[in-house]
Amino acid sequence: MSYDLLIRNGMVVDGTGRDARRADLAIHDGKIAEIGPVSDGAKRVIDASDLVVAPGFIDPHTHYDAQICWDPEVSPSSWHGVTSVIMGNCGVGIAPCRPASREVAMRDLVNVEAIPYEVLDKGITWDWETFPQYLAAARQRGSALNLGFLAPLTPFRHYVMGEASIERAATAAETARIKALLKEAVAAGALGFSTTALTQHIGHQGRPLACRNASRGEMQAYCNALRELAAGTIEIALTPRVSVVSDEDYALLDFMLAESARPVTFLALLERDDLPEACVESRRRIEPLIARGAVPQTCPRPLTREVSLKMPFSFASFDSWAPVFNKTVAEQGVIYRDPSFRNAFREELRQPRVFSGNWQLISVNQVAAPRLKPLEGRSIAEIAAERGTDGVDTFLDIALEDELETEFTLLFLNVADDRVGALLKDPHNLLALGDGGAHVDLMCDAGYCTYLLGKWVRGKELMSLEHAVHRLTAQPADLFGIRDRGRLAAGLAADIVIFDPRTVGSPERPVRRQDLPGGGKRFVMPSTGIVWTLVNGEVTYAEGVLTGARAGQVLHS
Repeated sequence: MSYDLLIRNGMVVDGTGRDARRADLAIHDGKIAEIGPVSDGAKRVIDASDLVVAPGFIDPHTHYDAQICWDPEVSPSSWHGVTSVIMGNCGVGIAPCRPASREVAMRDLVNVEAIPYEVLDKGITWDWETFPQYLAAARQRGSALNLGFLAPLTPFRHYVMGEASIERAATAAETARIKALLKEAVAAGALGFSTTALTQHIGHQGRPLACRNASRGEMQAYCNALRELAAGTIEIALTPRVSVVSDEDYALLDFMLAESARPVTFLALLERDDLPEACVESRRRIEPLIARGAVPQTCPRPLTREVSLKMPFSFASFDSWAPVFNKTVAEQGVIYRDPSFRNAFREELRQPRVFSGNWQLISVNQVAAPRLKPLEGRSIAEIAAERGTDGVDTFLDIALEDELETEFTLLFLNVADDRVGALLKDPHNLLALGDGGAHVDLMCDAGYCTYLLGKWVRGKELMSLEHAVHRLTAQPADLFGIRDRGRLAAGLAADIVIFDPRTVGSPERPVRRQDLPGGGKRFVMPSTGIVWTLVNGEVTYAEGVLTGARAGQVLHS
């Protein structure tokens, strides 16, 4: 027979962890038809000599919920060999949503995912109300990548309870209605549901994100929904102190595993400079829960953020910063000048949750005022020593002197390579946390797949190529019950990445673009070494350029 496409002479790494082998791969009707010596011809042939042929990467932790409305290319993930993304993480999203609640949903995304309100207001199409309608709208628009959706608990609670969802637990009747809607969502295609326990996840008007008000009885009902369906995965942002699993965190994770009888993946195990043993201690502690289906998430990249005091997401874990959110620049300036605010922040730095109070890790990246230009590239600690002030005053004073236009760079997690390497080698940890679509003007870690292959596989030889590909493909596919992807085998979907193992990678720092709705700024991560990407058998990325193909599908568990 004549195939639609034939990939010749590639080094096939099939996602199972088995050794690579030289083979051809034939594609027909969007599926893999044959792997091995292929004698039949094809309408199109790709020569993959000296290249690796692998399953398309699956990114399990993204926030593209809004971006898919204006960006069918789902960039920058589509530049990095990713063929499937899973969104709706951390309990926040935009469906279901009544027309009267759209501003609340957008403000939640502003505060939790640091996406500018103006971008959301211009870019979200709102061609849905219910969650099934949201999935149908995604199918109708088309996408370069496959789209997987978790049902985020916040909009479901708000859909049933309205403003009360931000203030209290649900009644029995409300809980039953929310549970029914979650089951409807899974039936329509949701891969499970998500929620958060993080105190820094604040929503509309700086109040707790609605899903944080769910009672233990509510959570039992929602977990039971998945048990009754025998389907779905739970994702939760669990550790208010990054990498520290407290007694309360452990109890909640234990409870969700027991009540759902489903896998629960949680945030996060990340190396931190102030608590170098936190990951080791937490990992040891949760060993019994991992045996029952708990899956910690980690990331191969050092995590950096571009920090603006206009959108102070990076300090949301500090209670003292709550009044700053959703305020005008003038109102924020008054708060930042207030000695009581500064003293409260200093006190909280004694028990840090994300930022450790090490002012060597924050530097001035870019200023607007010409007289402040000499500060660019210098750390707050260095400037503070020069000025004779402490880090808190120096940090806030610089921003105020620049009318809050200053962009700082915060290097805050995954700094020490030896401890990061230990996290990556643990096969129970899910490689994730690219956060594509979120924090768009602060950071971009969406290139973690190519970064893993470049730095940790080729550069440091931390793990074999076969093992790394398994961790990027079959492991997330299995976690979310995506059975027809994540491996290369006859009959499976032809989601394929072809890359050069000698050059694949991504840089340490992102680059800036002005391509959001309304001309808004975002950071993106370029890639190197990705030669071709195929989604459902169609070439979507070829030698550095997206082709315009819209072969992506909405995934089902």
